[in-house]
Amino acid sequence: MIVLKSGEEIEKMRVSGAIVAGALKLAGEKIAPGVTTGELDALLEEFIRDHGAIPSFKGYSGFPASICASINEEVVHGIPGKRVLEEGDVIGIDVGAVKNGYHGDSAFTFPVGEIDEKAKRLLEVTQRALFKGIEQARPGNYLSDIGHAVQKEAEGEGYSVVRKLVGHGIGTKMHEEPQIPNFGRPGRVVLLREGMVLAIEPMVNEGGYDVRVLGDEWTVVTADGTRSAHFEHSVAIRADGPDILTK
Repeated sequence: MIVLKSGEEIEKMRVSGAIVAGALKLAGEKIAPGVTTGELDALLEEFIRDHGAIPSFKGYSGFPASICASINEEVVHGIPGKRVLEEGDVIGIDVGAVKNGYHGDSAFTFPVGEIDEKAKRLLEVTQRALFKGIEQARPGNYLSDIGHAVQKEAEGEGYSVVRKLVGHGIGTKMHEEPQIPNFGRPGRVVLLREGMVLAIEPMVNEGGYDVRVLGDEWTVVTADGTRSAHFEHSVAIRADGPDILTK
């Protein structure tokens, strides 16, 4: 069941979204060669708690950390730890926070120091694909219009979109209906309505779209070892169009 949110509920979600956005801003300031993913996890957890919120991810289905930190060929759900960031890496940081009973969820893929031109282009196209999808999040459109816009942008630039992982509704639960694929034919599936709140999150690969899960049972990597990028915003559908809650 898709839960529509009132204006008051959306404003509560905007508070959680702002905390998530602040945590990602802090991550961007601290990411550098020599920093460990575990240090980033501790720093962002402290930031979230200092703002009166709770990390959404910690303990979720047994996940052991407050953020997901996914490097290079890691698509999503990388577990922070002792790994040291190196010059030229790209790292996707996914953050969730819950305050006053409502969740915010956002992700950004950062360069570590100087990265090569291919990596820069991957990040630019993936972020652009996210905003192409967000543009479709308005009443009267269909859920598949979002995924079609993402797919068209990414594949038009020679990349692939991950098929086995999707975006999702969000609210009092971190994952709500509907699921939001990043591919598909337009004008299908669910009619979008005012009050829906969606976590839209393209995952775009340099190579093929196939992925696999590592032995830690969390980290998803590209099957062919090519790099991946991940960007995400929580977006409310309002009468006049999309309202990004995790700016």
